[in-house]
Parts: sequence; C-alpha cells; structure tokens
Amino acid sequence: MAVILSGNNREKSFGIVFEQFVQTFCMKSDNKIHLEAPWEEVRERIKERNIDLTDSDLEYEPGKEDELLSRLEKIMNKSRTEIIAYIESVSANSDMAG
Repeated sequence: MAVILSGNNREKSFGIVFEQFVQTFCMKSDNKIHLEAPWEEVRERIKERNIDLTDSDLEYEPGKEDELLSRLEKIMNKSRTEIIAYIESVSANSDMAG
C-alpha cells in the first residue's frame, strides 16, 4: 500500500525520517567520521554547498576528527551529530546537505 504525501504532510514526513536517521546515528558510540570518498573530494563538495567555509575551516587530519568537528560545530551552529551526519551524507553523495 502506497501513501501519497503532499504539501505540508511531505515536509512532516521528511522531518520524521530525518529525526529517525539522526536518532539511529546517535546510537553510534565512536563519534568518528566514516567517509566513503577521499576527504579532499568531500571537502570540495562541502565548500560548494557552503561557500562561507574556507580551507582552514575544513582542515582535517585522520585521527583528529575532534578538532574538525569542534570547529564546524561553532561555525555552522549545529550539533556534533548533525555535523557528522552531514559530512557522511556528502561523502556518500546522498546529500542531506542544505
């Protein structure tokens, strides 16, 4: 059985799905970034979507995720979980970006 959503219902449905994704993601305890593409490529995709971010904002060394995440939390005014979900989405090219 298919459910057709329109207008405001579609937005509510997306919000619920996104919230479920974030809750599931929060269950990960390692708080690490899991990339499916090289960081250089991910960084460029992020910069295309967020023109205010600079190379120094997105400076990242494997094993030093905490520094990157802390910096982006302040700049983007988002939670660590949201930042990780965003980066992983861009990496997987599934684009939760926005």
